[in-house]
Amino acid sequence: MNPKLINLFDYESLAKQRLSQMVLDYYASGAWDEVTLLDNRRAFERYKLCPRMLVDVSQQNLSTTILGQQLDIPILIAPMAFQCLADAEGELATARSAAALGAGMVISTMSTKSLEEVAAVKNENFHHLWFQLYIHRDRSLTRALVQRAEAAGFNALCLTVDVPVLGCRERDRQNQFTLPSGLELANLSGRKIPETVGESGVFAYVAQQFDPGLTWKDIDWLRSQTNLPLVVKGILRADDAVRAVEHGVQAVIVSNHGGRQLDGAIATIDALSDVVAAIGDRVDVLVDSGFRRGTDVLKALALGAKAILIGRPVLWGLSVAGETGVRHVLEILRDELGIAMALSGCRTIQEIDVSLIKKV
Repeated sequence: MNPKLINLFDYESLAKQRLSQMVLDYYASGAWDEVTLLDNRRAFERYKLCPRMLVDVSQQNLSTTILGQQLDIPILIAPMAFQCLADAEGELATARSAAALGAGMVISTMSTKSLEEVAAVKNENFHHLWFQLYIHRDRSLTRALVQRAEAAGFNALCLTVDVPVLGCRERDRQNQFTLPSGLELANLSGRKIPETVGESGVFAYVAQQFDPGLTWKDIDWLRSQTNLPLVVKGILRADDAVRAVEHGVQAVIVSNHGGRQLDGAIATIDALSDVVAAIGDRVDVLVDSGFRRGTDVLKALALGAKAILIGRPVLWGLSVAGETGVRHVLEILRDELGIAMALSGCRTIQEIDVSLIKKV
C-alpha cells in the first residue's frame, strides 16, 4: 500500500486523478448548490469532545450489537450504486473487505454485481449483509427482489424512503450520465439506465421506474412480504422516526442521502439527537453522511447512534486499489476510532455516552 495514503482524504485526492470526470462527478456530487453536501462535513466541527482522564485503556473492544447480532466495529458500508465504475470487482470487492474487517454492508438495488453474487461472499462472521430496496412502480419486481434477498441469506432489508423523485444533481445532468457499455443493473434484468439528451440517465430511470406515491402504508405492505428485519433509511425528523417504529421497523438510519437529494436539508449529525431522544431506546439508530475521521464516528456514537454508515470513501478506496483499498479505508477509520476512544477514556463502545460531547 502507498505509504502516503494515511487518511481518507488521501484516498479521495488520488481517486480524483484516476476516475473519469463523469464517474467522479456521479460519485462526488450533491444536489443543486451542494449546501447539504458541504454541511455534512462542517457540522462535525460544531461538536466538541470532553474526554475523561486516567482511565485504563490498555484493552479495547470496538464491537457493538445491531439487530441483535454482533458487529466487530460500529461501521457499515452504505448502499452505493454502480461500484463497478470504480473497479471491475465492484460490490464483490467491497463485500470481501467488509467481511474481513467485521464491518457490515448494505448492497444497493442499483448494484452492478447481483445480490446473489454478493451474498456468496457472506460467511458465518458476516452477520450484517443487508439489501437496500427502492420500491418500483412494478410491485411484482419489488416483491421478487425481496424474495431473492431472503433466499440469498441477507440479514435485513433496508428501505430507502427519501427518493420519491431523484434530487437534481447538476453535474450528472451536464455530463448526461449513463452506464458505459458492458455494465448493467445486475439485479434488474431487462431494465437499463437510458441515454438522454440534456439530462442524467439516472434521473430519467428514477422518474420512469420508482414509485413516487410511497406512503407509510407501504411499510406495512413490505413487512407483509418478508420475515427479514426492516430498516428504514432517510429519516431526519423525530416524528417520522416515531411513525417508523409504530409501523414495525427494527432500525432507523438518520440520512440525507449524502447531500444528494434535498439541498438545504439538515446535516445528519445535527438531526441525530432528536431522533435518538424519540426512539433510541426502542430500536437501533444508525447514521450516515459525511464521516471521514474516527472522531466523527465517536461523536455520532456519543450522540446515541449504535453504528455509522460510510459511503464515498469506500468508492475512493475501490478506485485506487480495489479490495485492498476498501479494506485499508476501513482499517484507517477503525484505528482512528480506537485512538479517539482511548484519548477520551473509553475502552468499549458501551462506555461512549453523551457526557463526552458538547455542541458549541
